[in-house]
Amino acid sequence: MAKKIKGVVNINSLGFGYLKSEEVDEDVKIETAFLNTALHNDEVEVVLLPRKKGEKQCGEVVSILKRAKMRFVGTVEKKKGKKFAFFSADDPKMYTDIFIPNNTAKEKTKVLVEIVSWEDAKKNPEGKVVQTIGKKGDSDAELHSIVLEKGLAVDFPRKVEKDAQRAKKKIFNTEKRRDFRGVPTFTIDPEDAKDFDDALSVKKLERGVYEVGVHIADVAYYVTEGSKLDEEARKRAFSIYLVDRTIPMLPETLSNDICSLRPEEDRPAFSAVFKIRSDGSVVESWFGETVIRSKRRFTYKEAQNILDNKKGDFHEELFVLSKMAEGLIEARSQRGALRIEDDELFFELDHDGRPLSVYCKEHLFAHSLIEEFMVLANKEVAKTFNTLYRIHEAPDKEMIDNLFSFLSGLGYNINVQGREISSSDLNGLFEKVKGKDEEFLVKKSVLRSMAKAAYSTKNKKHFGLALDQYTHFTSPIRRYADLLIHRIVKKKLASEKVDRKNYEKIAREISLRELDVLDAERSSVTYKQVEYMLEKTGETFEAIISGVTSFGIFVQELEIKAEGMVSIRDMDDDYYFLDEETYSLVGTRKRKRYALGDRIKVKLAGGSLETRRLEFVLSK
Repeated sequence: MAKKIKGVVNINSLGFGYLKSEEVDEDVKIETAFLNTALHNDEVEVVLLPRKKGEKQCGEVVSILKRAKMRFVGTVEKKKGKKFAFFSADDPKMYTDIFIPNNTAKEKTKVLVEIVSWEDAKKNPEGKVVQTIGKKGDSDAELHSIVLEKGLAVDFPRKVEKDAQRAKKKIFNTEKRRDFRGVPTFTIDPEDAKDFDDALSVKKLERGVYEVGVHIADVAYYVTEGSKLDEEARKRAFSIYLVDRTIPMLPETLSNDICSLRPEEDRPAFSAVFKIRSDGSVVESWFGETVIRSKRRFTYKEAQNILDNKKGDFHEELFVLSKMAEGLIEARSQRGALRIEDDELFFELDHDGRPLSVYCKEHLFAHSLIEEFMVLANKEVAKTFNTLYRIHEAPDKEMIDNLFSFLSGLGYNINVQGREISSSDLNGLFEKVKGKDEEFLVKKSVLRSMAKAAYSTKNKKHFGLALDQYTHFTSPIRRYADLLIHRIVKKKLASEKVDRKNYEKIAREISLRELDVLDAERSSVTYKQVEYMLEKTGETFEAIISGVTSFGIFVQELEIKAEGMVSIRDMDDDYYFLDEETYSLVGTRKRKRYALGDRIKVKLAGGSLETRRLEFVLSK
């Protein structure tokens, strides 16, 4: 009898899938004809087909256990004189059109369609239009579409909004909380931040020892377990940060108001308080419910100016924290934590949402200061309590082999001498490429080879931070995991029983949701990059070759990091072939070579906002 296994199916843009299952060591390939209505990320049961010698194990879907999503964003194509239409999804992994029997949507309009029936894999699924999003090509409609196509929610149901209004009216008892209102306390956040979920307090205790409080908004006080508000937060799992908008995990009456640690307002907090030396070494830790009153709301730039000029509000406290942060940074470096900073793009938009300019975020020491104290709190909570962990596993051998092959094409080699690669090895690589044209390419390839960080009840360490235990405690306004961890820690502090049986299921749910959120955020950046660049069609740019294939070369423009492709059919000065050993295209007559990592000049020929792709040609 043929073996059956269960798992999640991943479908590529070509329309066939791969099943990932803990029951087998390798992915199982599923041809389109054997998907039997399975869609991307569905949980399915698969029967293994007889294996052919030298080929990958194949299978056939025999049942759908759980659908990942049934709603898709795209456009309809109407048949003249007919009421029905066919819907084409934007998602390249949706491999079939959806039949709409009673269509009401206009052509060239973005719509959200839900599959209502699909029993026969030989026929198109049947669907209905559930929401008209807006005109195709309109910036607002397109960014709204990005969120909806990932199955992410935008508006809050009325019942959830009402629950939030009720929660806002809760009065907290200050007498049952450790009082920090008399201690110098402040927040440091981006200039455009509306929710402040963490604050720092500083008090000198004795020579060389300070009390530093990492105070986190006590969201768990307002969002009670099992409420409508809690159910919605669990479903969303994260706030979403697009180029032009934030879609919060919690209604704004909580996220921007009562849960936000706003200046000169008493707020309930859940705090990690440390007795800590000026070099950043921790002497003692305390965790518990507090009441705080932030005395100042700093932007990163304001805090940095005070550090640079050694004067201004709370300059002594900021100076003390900066010295501690330097010690924490040194300790991070000593343990071999991965040092990789990705360029973060910011867009200046006009009133219609179109990009006027694009620039990379300046990384200030004030950013590192806050980051170090948040990492410290997360690390100490994980070490002290048996919580839900934030794990980041070491990359697997296959991914590392592919990375080494790629790096050798760029002229870089990492010698690990039969042992597993470490974050220190990768830091050495980053030092070698620092300031070079190919720096971004190397970092990008390393990031792609890394395992995805996730949540789990099983501690599997954190490779990137080089920590044995780590969790997420510091952002409960925007991450459901942090809210869950607050509840766990509160119960442990009260010596209450913690029922962990459901936590692993939640951990899997929010880990998968995180991938959708990150994808939506990246897609919004790509959309705005393409929109900005299309205004510059015909102009010439400096670029670096980021990929080489038999059908052309991928390039990344150096200024705003926009990516696109030079098609081999437009390289008409010679006949080029792919040299796989050197990751290059080589001309047969002139022997001109275009290799991975080369800097070249390209001219923007055009592109498509719909596909979010740019087309370049080589500049003469």
